[in-house]
Amino acid sequence: MTTAKDIMHPGAQWIPAHETLDRAAQMMRNLNVGALPIADENERLCGIITDRDIVVGCVAMGHDPSKITCGEMSKGTPRWVESGADVGAVLEEMQGHQIRRLPVIEEKRLVGMISEADLAQHLSEEQLKGFCESVYAPS
Repeated sequence: MTTAKDIMHPGAQWIPAHETLDRAAQMMRNLNVGALPIADENERLCGIITDRDIVVGCVAMGHDPSKITCGEMSKGTPRWVESGADVGAVLEEMQGHQIRRLPVIEEKRLVGMISEADLAQHLSEEQLKGFCESVYAPS
């Protein structure tokens, strides 16, 4: 059985909720990623910030990214999957919530992220087609 841990990109990093959006953008650039999980003071997942969130939700609205924190931009309940979850559970979570990146948690700690690129490397063509149809379909 292929698990989330088998297909994830290991070494994902948190950004603390109190960090500003300009710092998040710098981290994304340095790590060459488009999203960062947000951690609360107890290093527990409390959200995800994306490059699009920063551009559309902050800059395009005329706000200063050095004055808004990641925690302030975080909306809704963060979605995640346990490292031992099978690929079916990963797909169900991502498709069911139309999300493109999924944190992988092990013993309450972040151990990796699953992105579309990770799925493309590990799914059959049929599974990948189903993923794309459900995630990219207009809601």
